[in-house]
Amino acid sequence: MTALVASAATALTLASAPASARDYISIVGSSTVYPFATTVAERFGRSTSHPTPKIESTGSGGGMKLFCAGVGTQNPDITNASRRMKKSEFEQCQQNGVKDIAEVVIGYDGIVVANSAEAKHVDLTLRDLFLALAKEVPNPNGKEELVANPYQTWKDVNPALPNTKIEVLGPPPTSGTRDAFDELAIEGGCKTFPWLKAIKSEDKGRYKAICRSIREDGAYIEAGENDNLIVQKLQKNPAAFGVFGFSYLDQNRGKIQAANVAGNAPTFDTIASGDYPLSRSLYFYVKKAHVGVVPGIEGYVKEFTSEKAWGPDGYLADKGMIPLGDDLRADMGKQARNLTPMTGDELH
Repeated sequence: MTALVASAATALTLASAPASARDYISIVGSSTVYPFATTVAERFGRSTSHPTPKIESTGSGGGMKLFCAGVGTQNPDITNASRRMKKSEFEQCQQNGVKDIAEVVIGYDGIVVANSAEAKHVDLTLRDLFLALAKEVPNPNGKEELVANPYQTWKDVNPALPNTKIEVLGPPPTSGTRDAFDELAIEGGCKTFPWLKAIKSEDKGRYKAICRSIREDGAYIEAGENDNLIVQKLQKNPAAFGVFGFSYLDQNRGKIQAANVAGNAPTFDTIASGDYPLSRSLYFYVKKAHVGVVPGIEGYVKEFTSEKAWGPDGYLADKGMIPLGDDLRADMGKQARNLTPMTGDELH
């Protein structure tokens, strides 16, 4: 009996060991949210007695996988995302014991399609982006049938565009920016063909396969999760375009320029209003089971959702994040500080 008690005590000690194994906040996720989270973490580290949180740029999908792997300080406390958590990810979290998750919408971002400031400035439509980058497109002869993407130059897609090879550097499938680009740009252009749009009501799976699949013949080049690297490559190759978050454009003005999309330039105002069609919300997710175990989580959330950080005149706006409207920001701030758990019903 004593041996059993000793064995049980040892097991309990081992099970609880990870809970005291870390005194800093561990954050993973989106490369787009990374510069904002890093700024908040540095301020938090300087202004409190807590260590500066450790942040890894893993991409939104990679972050969700790590976040949902389980409870215990061998797993991250917070994950950043440049798109909303998927229903399948929420279910994965639940299966692995990550039960109470607080969702915080922190602001807006725009996905830009940019090229070197030395190249010609272009105006693109959503249809241009679909025809240039989709895996399969409507037959150029006008028949309502799909063919492997035949377009080699932007001029092939639209006579008003430059006669340069289609070469777009962008994020991989693990990135929230890629998810959002597929949905907002590629699907957005796909829907401009009524016969393709009609497929959605008949067969959602087929519609998604057509309207969100990127070509794999070299026209779209996966450039990893490092958006700064894409900016550097655009400077070296004025014929290429890059896909990344607005904040990287904002920080590199003079080196690169953004195309207008559907007649709108990406600016603070057009992204906040939704007039710029490649606008999206930014998020982070908090594992409530780690609050009170890893010190400082509540303080970090409070810093991030303070007016001095995410307000219209806050230091995150200086970094290129577009603030939420006053009412939404007030509601979201209250929800964040209360760490209100998600139900999963709000996801799809």
